[in-house]
Amino acid sequence: MNMALLAAGIIVLLALRVPVAFALLGPCITYVTMNGQSLGLSMREVTGAIDSFPLLAVPLFILVGVIANHAGIADRLFDFALSVIGRVKGSLGYVNIGVSLGFSWMSGSALADAAGLGKVEVPAMVRKGYSKRFSVGITAASSLIGPVMPPSIPAVVYASIAAVSTGALFAASVVPAFLMAAGLAVAVFVWARRQSELQAQPFDWERLRKATLRVLGPMLTPVIILGGILGGLFTPTEAAAVGAAYVLLLGVAYRRIRVRDLGAILRDTAATTASITLILGASGLLAWILAREQVPAAVAESLLGFTDSQLVFLLLINALLIFLGAVLEGTSVLVITVPILLPIAVEFGVDPLHFGVITIINLMIGLLTPPIGAVLYVLSPVTKLPVHEVFRGTAPFLIPLFAVLMLVTFVPATVTFLPAALGL
Repeated sequence: MNMALLAAGIIVLLALRVPVAFALLGPCITYVTMNGQSLGLSMREVTGAIDSFPLLAVPLFILVGVIANHAGIADRLFDFALSVIGRVKGSLGYVNIGVSLGFSWMSGSALADAAGLGKVEVPAMVRKGYSKRFSVGITAASSLIGPVMPPSIPAVVYASIAAVSTGALFAASVVPAFLMAAGLAVAVFVWARRQSELQAQPFDWERLRKATLRVLGPMLTPVIILGGILGGLFTPTEAAAVGAAYVLLLGVAYRRIRVRDLGAILRDTAATTASITLILGASGLLAWILAREQVPAAVAESLLGFTDSQLVFLLLINALLIFLGAVLEGTSVLVITVPILLPIAVEFGVDPLHFGVITIINLMIGLLTPPIGAVLYVLSPVTKLPVHEVFRGTAPFLIPLFAVLMLVTFVPATVTFLPAALGL
């Protein structure tokens, strides 16, 4: 009965559009007080959930992405990609994916990528004759590469909860991120074959030379961040700090960031960090309640009684996580579900790194799925399209994303190969 009332309270508050952190905190604090526990216990559980050294990397990676947006790095990546493949039919579709892939090495947030890159890519595609629906659809879908490709904020959160190596999870995410890009590129190829009116751009060596020089600095960012982590020079937190300092220097050198801009950069970073931290703290209290009520054990017993097949278990997990990702914020889903589901996954013989990548991809697909699909709501004001039109443009790209999810789910080597090769 306690858990039914708790769940009902959270669902009602979420339906009323109460911010996720407060929708979790309110019913959880009510549960604690009604069961004779002190508010001090609530405070300890909330603060304990965010008292983690690996989580210090979260605000620093957010800072890297915010600075990169202010520094105009997306524009430079866009010009470079267009100069390389502009003569290919449907080139701006591939450019869209390539820019998201390049920008993902600096930003681990799908929402930041959608907002920042959408302002550049969608107008450019519409001017070249691409439909607004297709333009916003590929922009939304390609933004999901950012939270999968390291440095990934969801990966940092998962690694902290699951007590796995952040560096190993970063390495495990690289191949799946490239598979997502390849799947979207196939979708663009199929679409472009039917568009006879699309015009290719003639190749220009001089433009390519200039664009290459302009993009060399930004492309060193992933070398510094990932090279430092995988080479053992930095911890992920230290790598994030070094990366933020490097991108800030780029912004100053490009004369896109001045002293007066630092306040806005820090405010954006603080606002995003605060929202994630509040959700983590509230979810920590909820996780304590679930453990107290022995919910993980009950779920494990139910699943193990329902099936002994790893295949069936993974299909059930995919369905559950996509549903949760569509109605809840991804960070809160991670904190709530990972302590419950990861031990069960291990019982079924699923590697924790493999389970982490599956979880993150599922939750990212949820960002494109109504009713909450956050990326849809971010791109709607950016493109001045109603949310339902944004989803209609995005829906066809869910097919390659689901195909990649199934490949990653049922071929564990796509995840485990690179960490094993690097000895992580």
